[in-house]
Amino acid sequence: MLFRFCLYGFLKNQRYFEPFLILAFRQKGLDFAIIGLLIGFREVCINLMEIPTGAVADVLGRRKAMIFSHLGYIAAFVIFALAEQVWPLFVAMFVYAIGDAFRTGTHKAMIFAWLKHEGREDQKTKTYGYTRSWSKLGSAVAVLAGAAVVFCVQDYVVIFWISIIPAALNIINFLTYPRYLDGPRADRLRGSILRTLTASLRDCLHLKPMRRLLAESMGFEGIYKVSHDYLQPVLKATALSLPVMLSLSGSRRTAVLVGAVYFVLYLLSSLASRHSDAFSRLAGGDDRGARRLWVLNTACFALLAAGLWMGIDWLAIAIFVALAILQNFWRPMLVSRIAHHAQPDRMATILSTESQAKTLFAAVAAPIVGWSVDLMPTDAKFLPVAALGLLVSLAMLATARTANK
Repeated sequence: MLFRFCLYGFLKNQRYFEPFLILAFRQKGLDFAIIGLLIGFREVCINLMEIPTGAVADVLGRRKAMIFSHLGYIAAFVIFALAEQVWPLFVAMFVYAIGDAFRTGTHKAMIFAWLKHEGREDQKTKTYGYTRSWSKLGSAVAVLAGAAVVFCVQDYVVIFWISIIPAALNIINFLTYPRYLDGPRADRLRGSILRTLTASLRDCLHLKPMRRLLAESMGFEGIYKVSHDYLQPVLKATALSLPVMLSLSGSRRTAVLVGAVYFVLYLLSSLASRHSDAFSRLAGGDDRGARRLWVLNTACFALLAAGLWMGIDWLAIAIFVALAILQNFWRPMLVSRIAHHAQPDRMATILSTESQAKTLFAAVAAPIVGWSVDLMPTDAKFLPVAALGLLVSLAMLATARTANK
């Protein structure tokens, strides 16, 4: 099963469009405010659907939920590729959000169900970190493939078409999962979904440790969701300003630099995720490890702000990579901390609630950041990204002292 879990992550992250998403939207003539609005719309849709779909997955079967999720991805990729106006892009974001809503939390619940079945529940951080490392390795492979396609065809939009292939292969992978990973399903579906939903929400709101974890997810994961794609326009501006590869077109120079930087980013992210358990043990546990990551996150956003303010592009690029590494140390520890407090039969719903917390933050912040970026002068255009990250990190560190007391 571990191989199939890793294969899922590898195929899931064959999203060749991801390192070029903002550039593809810019190719379609969108400004950063509209791009932020699209991302915010996607996050709102995920936010509205995520907890109910987690409950549906827990009751109706997690394998079916994952298959439906990937069918949604395929439909979204087709619309993204064909859209020539703004409104179909909102439709694509809605369909993509359906896919994300059914996926988030569900597969992690299947991993934890397998660990319980095998009597290995004490290996949550290690196992999830290992499978996540294969996801990031998949991203490293995908960015090289995507960059090669962009280099050859000089078109960012075509990568939506080739993203359909791995999504279809993953559906075949899900059909090989054993039935017991569907979870303890109930007979009376409507009542079961409602009971699962209300019990999970009660756990998240009434348990103090769970409330804190949701707040941390909103801070750490939410700001990362908002900020990480802004690496793409920074890389494009850097590629066009470098006195190398002058014989190549702008799109080809961008493809080379994006491919190289994102390959390193995903490779290091894979290593970070795989060694998250070692980082946790070195820090003295998941909670202490998370505290150290908050400190490092604050320092990174401070340096990012300095790099963007002074126009030091190489520093800004390096910090974006560092933030991705920290997020991949963070994610396995956060999921393990949540699983420690969650009931097994409500795992997918609670993990979907956690995912909803960070998407809520992103839904509000993404349009604001995009609008702010459009208003900034060219020499400090992306400074709002760093400023928001720094403010959120400082706020979480300040409240952590109170929470610990």
